[in-house]
Amino acid sequence: MKTKENLIKKSLPQLKSLLESCRLCPRNCSLNRLKNKKGFCKTGLKPAVYSYAPHHGEEPPLSGNRGSGTIFFTHCNMACVYCQNYKFSQQSCEKEMTTDELANLMLGLERVGCHNINLVSPTHYVPQIVEALSVALKNGLKLPLVYNTGGYDSLEVIKLLDGIVDIYMPDMRYSDDAMAKKYSNAPNYVMHNRNSVLEMQRQVGDLKQDKKGIAMQGLIIRCLVLPENISGIEKTLEFISARVSKKAYISLMSQYYPAHKARDIKEISRRLTANEYSIAVDKMKELGLANGWVQSPPYEMDLRLAGHKIRPR
Repeated sequence: MKTKENLIKKSLPQLKSLLESCRLCPRNCSLNRLKNKKGFCKTGLKPAVYSYAPHHGEEPPLSGNRGSGTIFFTHCNMACVYCQNYKFSQQSCEKEMTTDELANLMLGLERVGCHNINLVSPTHYVPQIVEALSVALKNGLKLPLVYNTGGYDSLEVIKLLDGIVDIYMPDMRYSDDAMAKKYSNAPNYVMHNRNSVLEMQRQVGDLKQDKKGIAMQGLIIRCLVLPENISGIEKTLEFISARVSKKAYISLMSQYYPAHKARDIKEISRRLTANEYSIAVDKMKELGLANGWVQSPPYEMDLRLAGHKIRPR
């Protein structure tokens, strides 16, 4: 049986080679990050972390009763005009560290009892993360690894993570490239996103949980419902049903609010309406996608979907 350590030994040199003329994500900036050159994501060689802590507000299979061990990385390979974390995803926020220090963060989160190590916005730091993981594993790390991504990932990189990542949690943010370009500056998002999600499903399959409902392995898909159907949520759900899995665990996210630049953009300068969210819920029911998490929206509603538990934000 191939261990994570052996898989890392095979994949890490290939991942590091992608930094020399960076093509870790679909942007293919082609700058030498080994020499600390910085492209679209504004990141050089060293990983930079904004915060780390047990997080009790993630999806229930991740947070459980002890929290998900989240590590929030700075910067991002997307530029969403409505980003709620824009202060450290798009603005200057340098807190660089060595891979040994990153490994120690992982081990620290395990020591305080977290259920998993949850890497938030890891796409532009994959080689550094895998190198840190190697160190952490040698020092006894046993927790599942969560790859929590905006979904603008390189298929080449995702393939190199086969057997290393336990739980993939990608966004499927858009079903229309024009919307992805306009609101997230992410060209060809739909193709890259769907190809990556299919590969993630191939690697880890449907979500597997222990007797207490804690995620151990598998795919969790986040679908953020946006105002004015900008996300094209119904087409995304149809793709999941037809191509990914009828049993896919879907987190249907209702918490959009007009952060960052969104207040100045008319069509996204408000929260969702009850009708916009209920359309998405009804579509899930129509397609038989009954596994996942339907959130209580930021307004009063009474929604019921067989197989889903309505939970407060």
